[in-house]
Amino acid sequence: MLADRDRIFTNLSGEEPWNLPSARKRGAWSNTSSTVAKGRSWIIEEVKNSGLRGRGGAGFSTGMKWSFMPLPSDKPHYLIVNADESEPGTCKDREIVRHDPHLLLEGILYACVAINAHVCYIYIRGEFYREAIILQQAIDEAYASRLLGKSAANTGYSCDVYLHRGAGAYICGEETALMESLEGKKGQPRNKPPFPAIAGLYECPTTVNNVETIAAIPDILRRGAAWFAGIGRPKNTGTKLFCISGHVNKPCVVEDALGTPLRELIDNHAKGVRGGWDNLLAVIPGGSSMPVLPKEICDTLIMDFDALRDVQSGLGTAGIIVMDKSTDLIAAVANLSRFYMHESCGKCTPCREGTGWAWRIMQRLAKGEADAKDIDLLMDIARQLENHTICALGVAAAWPLQSLVRHFKPLLLERIKRVGE
Repeated sequence: MLADRDRIFTNLSGEEPWNLPSARKRGAWSNTSSTVAKGRSWIIEEVKNSGLRGRGGAGFSTGMKWSFMPLPSDKPHYLIVNADESEPGTCKDREIVRHDPHLLLEGILYACVAINAHVCYIYIRGEFYREAIILQQAIDEAYASRLLGKSAANTGYSCDVYLHRGAGAYICGEETALMESLEGKKGQPRNKPPFPAIAGLYECPTTVNNVETIAAIPDILRRGAAWFAGIGRPKNTGTKLFCISGHVNKPCVVEDALGTPLRELIDNHAKGVRGGWDNLLAVIPGGSSMPVLPKEICDTLIMDFDALRDVQSGLGTAGIIVMDKSTDLIAAVANLSRFYMHESCGKCTPCREGTGWAWRIMQRLAKGEADAKDIDLLMDIARQLENHTICALGVAAAWPLQSLVRHFKPLLLERIKRVGE
């Protein structure tokens, strides 16, 4: 279990005010000028050495991502913070924004220095109304205290931050669709290459990072890469915010070490599965787009990027959705299929057609009106969805379907047989 001294998000539950004086008491905006003075290369190397991997779902090395940005050129560089957070089961970034926004703003300054950017856009989910108000007030506080703007925090480096509210489209959580939306266009993904580091926002070099990723930067730079790298497992280092929801006694968002066992997270922080651990049916470990895992895997499951990959699932956003034996799992996955059908932007044919087709089959399976051939057809559709679209929404729609058949095919066959009798 993570020691209190190693926590980054010490106001996660909002026990203290979010404002600048309280944030400074918790350590925010301390030694900022001396840290920036160490320069771009030092910041990037420190973040690389920490082992920090992106907390938005992909898990790519943050320092490595920053190093892809070109050296200063005639084009401006941009940082975009992705605060869209539309993945069902995920609510971690929301807690950072509303309870500790100055950690995010300080991290933005360091990230801008690292990638030679002087402008950052925070793209926040449209439904986060109160959170957007708080974040704008925090930005205003930072400007008033000269922590942002010209010579931010007395560093000699100018950094401007703008808040942009989205309109509730799930697809805008994908980095290139987000940039299209920022430019005033329809939120649809772009073909890559060119990658954002070469031609992103306004066709200029751009880096897109998640809220949790950026908010972790100040502590890494203050405490040192070795401190962060000493938490968790090799290649899976540092602390992580886990969102635990569903059939638990105390749904919560908690900070713990990467590599913490799933059962420990649920028992220690969420007060256990409703009805006890033996009442567990399945868990979605990383937000709704990750493959479902049955209890027998969950018994010994470790929550980090590599351990979940090894059991054919993923950490994703670490949105842990717990389902006990009262759950109609087929109906639950059918509901997810409806969500991805609704949120498909329609740009790619496999996604536009496949998500609706999959949902209709899942409806029949949930009602017991399908036959065994529909299971094979569902898997064929999932294979056509997976890795055949511009963005990852096709993968997100396919993985819950594939895992349902992989682990719970007898349940599907029993539903068909029971209703057929």
